[in-house]
Amino acid sequence: MAKNKCPEQDCPKCLPGWLAAFGDLMSLLLCFFVLLLSMSTMDAKKVAEAAASLTGALSVLEGGTKVKVSPQRQQETTPIDAEDEQAQKMKTLKRTIIELNEMSKAQEGAKATLEEAENGFMIRLPAKLLFKKGSAKIDDEDALLFLKRIALIIDKLPKDMRVHVIGHTDDSKPVYSPYEDNWSLSAARAISVVKILIKNNIEPKLLTACGKAEFDPIASNLTAVGKEKNRRVELYFFSKDEDNEQSVKKSILDKVAQ
Repeated sequence: MAKNKCPEQDCPKCLPGWLAAFGDLMSLLLCFFVLLLSMSTMDAKKVAEAAASLTGALSVLEGGTKVKVSPQRQQETTPIDAEDEQAQKMKTLKRTIIELNEMSKAQEGAKATLEEAENGFMIRLPAKLLFKKGSAKIDDEDALLFLKRIALIIDKLPKDMRVHVIGHTDDSKPVYSPYEDNWSLSAARAISVVKILIKNNIEPKLLTACGKAEFDPIASNLTAVGKEKNRRVELYFFSKDEDNEQSVKKSILDKVAQ
């Protein structure tokens, strides 16, 4: 005899059986972590510093109390990504030299350059950008403007920085010039640059000047291109702190005596 069955629509709908087991598991895990938390000790200072750091850096904890991070922990966690002052000055000088070269692009082959040197860096200025042939007078507006900008940069350098200005010529004797030889011409050109820098408020004690005539060439004097490269004025920037003063003096003397 067939059993009586209730109509299908009257059977209550129940949740699946696995869901009850899953709920029990979650309850056990919650109890487990609550027990772990109750057995651990929390560093309130670290939590407060972390909250303050998030507040200041990410602005995600609004309305909370700001806590000052200890200087020691801040130093430990702050990345060292700042460039040193000399690198920044080098970048500024590079931009200035690029602008000078663009202003004087009509002077083909005559390009100012910036190079790293012992204990500092060096700017090489072709004489063609500063002086007329056989002359030590600077009257070109672009050259005067460039030296003025160099003076502004020197003024912001650390107080232990010095600038050594060195004049150079090729091996040809001065013609139709008030200077009798290359020694006097190269020295006069270096002094002219120094005077322009002083005129733009650079302290004289930061500057030195000398002439090396044709005796420190950077190219062959057998070609016109080489001669043009040798006719130059160099601005050598170097540090004069107490720790390396002796080595700087030696390098300068060696450079001048070459």
